[in-house]
Amino acid sequence: MIDKRMGAIMAEDGAVDVAWWGSQDIRSICARARVLAFDLDNTLALSKTRMDQTMAVHFAALTRLRPVAIVSGGRFSQFRDQVLDTLPDDTRFDQLHLMPTSGTRYYRWQDGSWNCVYAHDLSAQDRQAAEASLERRAKQLGDWEEQVWGPRIEDRGSQITFSALGQQAPVDAKEAWDPDNSRKDALARAVAADLPHLQVRSGGSTSVDISAKGIDKAYAMTSLARILGVDVGQIAFVGDRMDPDGNDYPAAEAGAMALRVHNPADALDLIRALEADLA
Repeated sequence: MIDKRMGAIMAEDGAVDVAWWGSQDIRSICARARVLAFDLDNTLALSKTRMDQTMAVHFAALTRLRPVAIVSGGRFSQFRDQVLDTLPDDTRFDQLHLMPTSGTRYYRWQDGSWNCVYAHDLSAQDRQAAEASLERRAKQLGDWEEQVWGPRIEDRGSQITFSALGQQAPVDAKEAWDPDNSRKDALARAVAADLPHLQVRSGGSTSVDISAKGIDKAYAMTSLARILGVDVGQIAFVGDRMDPDGNDYPAAEAGAMALRVHNPADALDLIRALEADLA
């Protein structure tokens, strides 16, 4: 059954199956889209790596055509290192909306600098409980790896993030660790059972993210729509984790026009297509 949201098919169990962007009517989506929103890791850039210059040029071109948002699990510093520092001078920063830590924070370009408009930080008690559950459950499930690159657990204030191989793990190691997402999904379910009052989701290639209940990429989409004065259905959201357990999936559930990509190279092809139809 076709769902009311573009790019979505409603399954018998009510889940939304998000289609790959190449199978969708991009021209029709561009006619409706008043805002473009993107995941970061494995969408605009490989996990924890800088966006390449070709992507930066075409991404900047979108900011001259529509308001553009980035919604991802990383800190603002990750957005700066991976994206902002790569963008050319003709980028419309006033058209760029940054929503780090899965939308639990929101930054706007104002008076020549990035300013935090809101932040939904977890309490100290919830952050401690989240870290304890992640460590305990990861050890039980065999996900507490001996070889890691950097901290396994990061307190981002509004989000606690577990990275099985550490925050600075190389991309090839991350991609090999859990290619079908089953390990992350199992860990997320186990931790969610410990913390029913918090939001627990499978995140990037090796990560699990914990935030306040109800504050995820669905919240980011509804907040962005309210801020910009548009309907959620007028936002096109691009991400690689559009499976029901993925951290991009809530954007589709919220009613955004969901576009699934496989990787940054695939996302670049989509961005070029959007650029051509919106110009």
